[in-house]
Amino acid sequence: MNSNLMSTMRKLHLSGAASTLQVRLQEALANRLGHEEFLELLLKDEVNIRTDRKVSQRIKAACFDGTKILEDFNWEFNTTISRKQVFDLASCDFIRKARDVLFIGPPGVGKSHLAQAIGVQAIRMGMTVYYRSIFDLVRDFLADEAFSGEDRILKKYLSCELLIIDDMGLRQLPKRSGEYLFEVIMRRHEKRSTVMTSNRPLDEWGKLIGDVPTAGAILDRFLQNSETVNITGRSYRLKDKAAEKAKGK
Repeated sequence: MNSNLMSTMRKLHLSGAASTLQVRLQEALANRLGHEEFLELLLKDEVNIRTDRKVSQRIKAACFDGTKILEDFNWEFNTTISRKQVFDLASCDFIRKARDVLFIGPPGVGKSHLAQAIGVQAIRMGMTVYYRSIFDLVRDFLADEAFSGEDRILKKYLSCELLIIDDMGLRQLPKRSGEYLFEVIMRRHEKRSTVMTSNRPLDEWGKLIGDVPTAGAILDRFLQNSETVNITGRSYRLKDKAAEKAKGK
């Protein structure tokens, strides 16, 4: 291996191509590739590796609750879920149109998995995504106020192309939660896309945030230009416990 060549590639920040150079040289010799073909393969390696790195960085920055992808989703467990609707959303056209999405249904039916999987798809398409549970959102804004962040947190919630707010309805939220959520939804409305998941019917949101008028204002904006994915069925998380119980009888 030519050490000067490797040093030059590293200086040019072509570490991806450098990592595959030896393999490509052997391939070029074995298949008698021309200079142009060899260079094209090497540059494609660099582009592919840079893309993979960027995707990994954006997935990390999105703060997902684990990495959930559509390829891992168990469609057979709950056959009522519309694959067509989900894969249409995974095309991310709704993000390009600044539309919103609501996944609603009981706990454990796959809402969070599907919402985050769509987020991963968006990242693969070069978009920026941020994932937070509704409780994370409230804590973030409370901390921002306590440390005089000067809207640092709000800017983070507004700048991403797709915001995913998970777990609405698990339990009653602290005071001012509605105020924070309304600010985010209002500022993103028809400018950036937001996906939310909810375990509770929409008419209970006022009770959850302790402010019926604010809940109405949030839903008025959020539902104006949104698509709803209704999911019913058994909890996937409880299936193993049910199976164990059945065996014990």
